Amino acid sequence: MVRLAAIRMYVDGGNLRRIARYLGVSHQSIANWVNEHASQLPPSPLPDTVSDLEMDELFTFINHKKTRRS
Repeated sequence: MVRLAAIRMYVDGGNLRRIARYLGVSHQSIANWVNEHASQLPPSPLPDTVSDLEMDELFTFINHKKTRRS
């Protein structure tokens, strides 16, 4: 019951340490439970071909980043 609650909280966006504090268990236990659960899931479906590709916004951020010069 605690494991399932921890996995649900993690899937909902919870932080490992915050979940651990809330449930009163080790954060490493939470990580182990999440990894064990994830390993039992079927592989994600992948498309046969890719027609459109989008660049991540990080490229734009890094490319236009202003740096201080001494």
